[in-house]
Amino acid sequence: MSLGPIGTMDMATRALQVQQEAIEITGQNLANMTNPAYARQRVIVASSPTLVTPIGVQGTGAQVVSIQQIRDALLDTQIQSENSTTSYVGTAQTTLQNLEATLGQVVDTSSSSTTGSTNEGGLGDYISNLFNAFQTLSTDPTSLANRQALMLNASSLATEFNQLSSGISSLHDSINSGLQSDVTNANELLGEIATLNKSISVTELTTHSTANDLRDQRQADIEQLSQLASVTTTTQSDGSLTLSIGGVTMVSGNQVSDTLQVFTNSAGQNLVQAKTAGTTLTTGGSIQARIDVRDGEVQSLSDDLNTLASTLITTVNAVHAKGYGLNGTTKAPFFTGTDASDIGVNSALLTDPSLVQASGTDGVTGDNQVALALAQLADTQQSGLNNMTFNQSYNQTVANMGQALSNVNDQVNSQQAIQNMLTQQRESVSGVSIDEEVSNLTVYQRAYEANARVISVVDEILTTLIGLGTGVP
Repeated sequence: MSLGPIGTMDMATRALQVQQEAIEITGQNLANMTNPAYARQRVIVASSPTLVTPIGVQGTGAQVVSIQQIRDALLDTQIQSENSTTSYVGTAQTTLQNLEATLGQVVDTSSSSTTGSTNEGGLGDYISNLFNAFQTLSTDPTSLANRQALMLNASSLATEFNQLSSGISSLHDSINSGLQSDVTNANELLGEIATLNKSISVTELTTHSTANDLRDQRQADIEQLSQLASVTTTTQSDGSLTLSIGGVTMVSGNQVSDTLQVFTNSAGQNLVQAKTAGTTLTTGGSIQARIDVRDGEVQSLSDDLNTLASTLITTVNAVHAKGYGLNGTTKAPFFTGTDASDIGVNSALLTDPSLVQASGTDGVTGDNQVALALAQLADTQQSGLNNMTFNQSYNQTVANMGQALSNVNDQVNSQQAIQNMLTQQRESVSGVSIDEEVSNLTVYQRAYEANARVISVVDEILTTLIGLGTGVP
């Protein structure tokens, strides 16, 4: 027994449904061609069950068996991993650039020279101006104009130290704020992923088909989370997945089993731990970058500036205290404070520059011994600064930061190349090609028209057969 006209009509009708479904999925692809989270889909068509006839096994047409999402799981995992690295180096670069801005000068990233640094401007100029003012005072120690100029330069230097210290402190606070924001965003994403796990498993269990759009959304959330922290995922048989950060399971099925939390350790540092497990985490991503740069380059710069300011205060005060002012006063400190945050100039000297103790002998007009000794400190290697001069020490500090910025700039360029390569590879697999989709539309349209013609022909045949049976011509 063959299909007959009715069977052929049924076959053509199913064919129309196949082409209609294909057209709808093509429309879905085109509608999402600018959606970065979307992976293109395609209709999987299979032959309908065959029919045994006297002349052999006969086909009964085609049917849609599933809608397949075109994804490469390996590429998704690689991109997910590289996201963390890209975000880490990018966040580190931005933070170091902010640190450079705090210094108020362009940092030379081409060299890590210690004493021959070309990093000019900023605090280095203020240090040079101070010792140049001491040198000028030594040429005419009784000049009130020279003394006033010295006070102006000393005040400017102290203010620059204060502003740098304040700027670094503000940057430190900003990093901590960014750290908390990242952790909050990560926890929100963990919740969304757990919710999507539930929706995916329920949808796929009840419909016996893949929840493609929900899986797209979950993958997008995972990749967004991977920018904040390095994540590891394992897919379960029900379509849900288990997600871990730093070796601690954070999401299992539809449950958030742990979350991230910022805590302060005994050293006063803000770190990140798994809240329930109580485990301090090395997270990767932007979260780890903030911690590493804060406790690395930012803290080193702060420590170096404090050491420089402290050494300057102690050294200058020790020499200045041995001298005499124009009225014979002695033992007065030149600088006040202990480090970069609170260094200042003795207010008595600011009010009355004649009290500056430039003379080495009481009452001797023109004596410049102390002023000259203070000026010579500019070229004196200080044990507290690793046997470098004040400017050499500052240049070393800036050069170290410049080298760190240079290194991270190189890392950003290399990582971006890797990221772009993987993104392009995935785009070639999962991305929507307008040329391909329009070409498919043409094929589906022609197939639809052809099957519609089959129905029309069979309809004519049936009309003829009915007419023969009733005797109607």
